[in-house]
Amino acid sequence: MSTPVRARRGRRTPDDGPRASFRQLLPFLFEHKRVLVVVAVLSVIGAGTTLAQPLLVGQVIELVQNGETLGALVWAIVALVIVSSVISGYQHYLLQRTGTAVVYSSRRKLIARILHLPISEFDARRTGDLVSRVGTDTTLLYAVLTQGLADSVGNALIFVGAIIAMAIIDPVLLLLIVVVIGVSIAGVSVLSGRIRKATTTQQEKVGELASSVERAVGSIRTVRASGATEREESSISATAGEAYGIGVRIAKVSALVVPIAGVALQVSLLVVLGVGGYRVADGAITIASLVTFVMFLFFLVGPLGSFFGAITSVNQALGALGRIQEVIDLPVESQDDAAIAARVTADAASAPTDSDAAIEFRDVHFAYPENVVAARRKAETEALAALETAHLATAAIDLPAGDPDAPHALDGEVLRGVSFTVPRGARVALVGPSGAGKSTTLSLIERFYDPTAGAILLDGTDVRALDRAELRSRLGYVEQDAPTLAGTIAENLRLASPEASDSDIERVLHAVNLGDVLDRNPLGVDAPVGEAGVMLSGGERQRLAIARALLAAPPILLLDESTSSLDGLNEQRMRDAIDAVAAGRTLIVIAHRLSTVVDSDLIVVLENGRVIGQGTHSELVESTPLYRDLARHQLLV
Repeated sequence: MSTPVRARRGRRTPDDGPRASFRQLLPFLFEHKRVLVVVAVLSVIGAGTTLAQPLLVGQVIELVQNGETLGALVWAIVALVIVSSVISGYQHYLLQRTGTAVVYSSRRKLIARILHLPISEFDARRTGDLVSRVGTDTTLLYAVLTQGLADSVGNALIFVGAIIAMAIIDPVLLLLIVVVIGVSIAGVSVLSGRIRKATTTQQEKVGELASSVERAVGSIRTVRASGATEREESSISATAGEAYGIGVRIAKVSALVVPIAGVALQVSLLVVLGVGGYRVADGAITIASLVTFVMFLFFLVGPLGSFFGAITSVNQALGALGRIQEVIDLPVESQDDAAIAARVTADAASAPTDSDAAIEFRDVHFAYPENVVAARRKAETEALAALETAHLATAAIDLPAGDPDAPHALDGEVLRGVSFTVPRGARVALVGPSGAGKSTTLSLIERFYDPTAGAILLDGTDVRALDRAELRSRLGYVEQDAPTLAGTIAENLRLASPEASDSDIERVLHAVNLGDVLDRNPLGVDAPVGEAGVMLSGGERQRLAIARALLAAPPILLLDESTSSLDGLNEQRMRDAIDAVAAGRTLIVIAHRLSTVVDSDLIVVLENGRVIGQGTHSELVESTPLYRDLARHQLLV
């Protein structure tokens, strides 16, 4: 049994990661523009109440110095403080709620995009990384609204108002303050870029960590049985340590940003008290003016601190948004379908069609997209490097999930001029060695990929001219390692047939010899199957997948190694069940066990992406050496 080895990713510089601009963040904010307008209005009112306070305090000091009564000034100051506090609290609530809404809307967009991506993107990416973008990356957008960006209008007004008031009171003192603040702003600008880069790298490491954990947990039995638990723990912990190290770097940079506002305030205060005290003694300004100036100084530095905090949070959010936007900008599966359909319809206008053919392959060529090829090359290279590092003799290479034919054809076409016809109502088998292109043919029929040349016809129509939903509604597809979804038996079967009744579900379960699964649990069709179907045997999971396809009752069934997990008895029962439901349907079956397909109406033999023989079992034994060798090896001749 092989030992899973984590595929280590190569190091990337922070500049290699996806980065977003502030302009790309605006659409997420503008979805909540009404609330943000309310926040902005409250910010203006709050700024007015804040700026009025030093002016009233200055008047109070002057009245006290002159021995005059204060009158209603004290109550006016109290009222301003109360109004300012109420506005601040309500703003906080609106911003928290809106920040949560931004995260929610970004997750909806990301989920919608991910679920509609071309299959090639899933073959080229790691699942855990996509999951991390939905969870961790979107959460960072929350900080944009909750840490000072949305109330920037009020802070800007307070900042500008304080500058104007301080200029009126004493331009000399203001000039000194501007010098101190200018230096602090320059320092923050330098550090903020480093925060964004480091955040992007950290989120990539978090995505890699999620992928590693998902892979290890998903194969925990293999890991335990291989005695690889400690190695997996060490490998995953190393990734977590890398994310931690980057997080520490971000914390160090942020630790330099945060105190800058405090240092600016302290230096500014010392300058004001020192120089201002001298100017009071010199008679240039009054004590009341100095006190008012100091209060405006605090109001000046407060928004400045919020601004510095906003820079930090926005740069962190932009680093995460770059990863989010990278997925959102990817084309969806059906994006170019209209143009493709128009082109193939025009090309097919003069081409003859076989009215008796359910499916026809016409000189089909196919090569995997470069992103899939690059991902698989990288995974193989990293796995080999991991083997050398760990000094292990064997390992299970952690390739991206995808077509099993792909690893054998990284440097060329998987299919090379494949042509064959599947008569309507017939049973056709595809056989051949691993990597011959058998599974790829089913992927092309389902339009997980499109041919790079040639055409595939369904009932005489090029599949690229059909709506994908319509096409797939006419096909029942059971992949080689068909997944069992966490949930109940009924939830698994209703995936393709949401309106199916319990009696329909029970019928197809008995048809595929799963009646005993219903009998052993009092919950019947509502019995849980466990995570990834762990409460079912391998053969039961395979039969459950076939039952799911049968429940939808499509006219064409595509079965990829559908009996690979069955013992001899259940294999025969499964063949009997398929025989029963195959009446009036077209079947395309991929099988390594020739015993399951010897009675097919047509057998197509594939090797290295080419059709090297077609016919019945007896015909192929006579005409095709490869098939004859396969049959002899399986004691069928």
